[in-house]
Amino acid sequence: MSDYLLDIHELVPGEAVGSTVLNMVVFGIFIVITMGLVIRASNSTKSAADFYTASGGFSGTQNGFAIAGDYLSAASFLGIAGAIALQGYDGFLYSIGFLVAWLVALLLVAELMRNTGRFTMADVLSFRLQQRPVRMAAALATLAVCLFYLIAQMAGAGGLVALLLNIDSETGQSVVVAIVGVLMILYVLIGGMKGTTYVQMIKAVLLVGGVLVMCLLVLVAVRGNFSELLSAAINRSGEPLTDPGLKYGATETTKLDFLSLGIALVFGTAGLPHVLMRFYTVPTAKEARRSVTWAIALIGAFYLFTLVLGFGAAAMVGSDVIEAAPGGVNSAAPLLAYALGGEIFMGIISAVAFATILAVVAGLAISASASLAHDIYNGVIKHGKATEQQQLKVSRITVVVIGIVSIVLGIGAMGQNIAFLVALAFAVAASANLPTIIYSLFWRRFNTRGALFSIYGGLISTLVLIFFSPAISGSETAMLPNADWAIFPLSNPGIISIPFGFLMGIIGTFLGKSDEFPDKEAEMEVRSMTGVGVEKAVQH
Repeated sequence: MSDYLLDIHELVPGEAVGSTVLNMVVFGIFIVITMGLVIRASNSTKSAADFYTASGGFSGTQNGFAIAGDYLSAASFLGIAGAIALQGYDGFLYSIGFLVAWLVALLLVAELMRNTGRFTMADVLSFRLQQRPVRMAAALATLAVCLFYLIAQMAGAGGLVALLLNIDSETGQSVVVAIVGVLMILYVLIGGMKGTTYVQMIKAVLLVGGVLVMCLLVLVAVRGNFSELLSAAINRSGEPLTDPGLKYGATETTKLDFLSLGIALVFGTAGLPHVLMRFYTVPTAKEARRSVTWAIALIGAFYLFTLVLGFGAAAMVGSDVIEAAPGGVNSAAPLLAYALGGEIFMGIISAVAFATILAVVAGLAISASASLAHDIYNGVIKHGKATEQQQLKVSRITVVVIGIVSIVLGIGAMGQNIAFLVALAFAVAASANLPTIIYSLFWRRFNTRGALFSIYGGLISTLVLIFFSPAISGSETAMLPNADWAIFPLSNPGIISIPFGFLMGIIGTFLGKSDEFPDKEAEMEVRSMTGVGVEKAVQH
């Protein structure tokens, strides 16, 4: 470490780091400020449109920051930094996949979805098809994606706060997960989409700014010589971090798993309901495009920064210290902050990570509650005749229920790499949602049976393959390490389930009736390409 210009704090495995009191104070300040904004936003949350999409009242710039805040989750900050620190080249796949995935979503579906829908993804999928069965299927797929994503964020929260408060016991970490879940419920219940968007904008600024400062400190420490950083990381870890295959190159199966993970990451974002829903919070297509410009700039810069963070953690913290920390692999970024700037800097960066988790879980809860209340309750049960107050009531009940379920499952997933857990959510989104979205927007022959086949086929196949994969049982790193029913060899099922979802859509379409609603098909094409009529409700 003598080659570095900065006085790096040396850490030893198992050492308690940071000040518990200081970290709690920093967290408390953030929660008080953001809760104040949420309460202020609640004064203007009167209708379902306010709760779901803030009535399209945000500018493109504001929404761009909020999109970045929604997309850059704890997996992006904590999980990827840890994956690169321990796995090097193979860990960087997450950064590449998440970034390229955003471009796929932008070019394929983002603006077309925004022009066609109103509140949720199901608005688009059911536009020219039979409303009730398609809305039900799309809502269930949305809930599955959101739940997987929420599990990852909850697990990240438990590991992060356990590190900061020096909590080693599983009971203590479980309490932390429960507290995060309660805060998420409060943010959404009080502020709706408007309050959540404010939190996401603040979080995006803090996250990108905090990561930029960390990267600059790392580069200063090595005199701006990135090659020296790589060499230091390799020397300290004792592993060839810059060579491919450290995690996924041992066997042909792991190589295939690597490919499957990449496919799921690249195609998953285009099917993430909580990200697509953000395009409904701006008033015009022009503002939607402007928000995309800002989002790409922030997201692209962030994922470049993760490379410096990951190798910086490998060089200045060490894999042995990271693995021995209470948060495990997800502790790399906070430990790097401690090594660079001591306990105060670590407290600030960890508060940013905590903000990241809260902002993302709030966005997920909004998406899930809107899907259940707008699509299932109003669209299926009430045949589109539910009042605004009824929808709001169901939405808020849904937020509470989802919060409780995600707390329970998040406790069970503690210790897992949250970037990996989010990749499972991406696999569900790419398998169940993306085929139906693509076919609905671009294939005239597509019909209701095709939509149901692709959604349920992609969803069920993904869930079944995940359940029988090494991610759940059969290995030391599985969620249930003491059980073994893993008969599917890949940890991520994307390479099988995504093509299967597309195939099932084709099979169902040719088995069903064509031209179910020809007028609606023509209207959808015009609306998706031009945005004409986007302000109207999309109900038959």
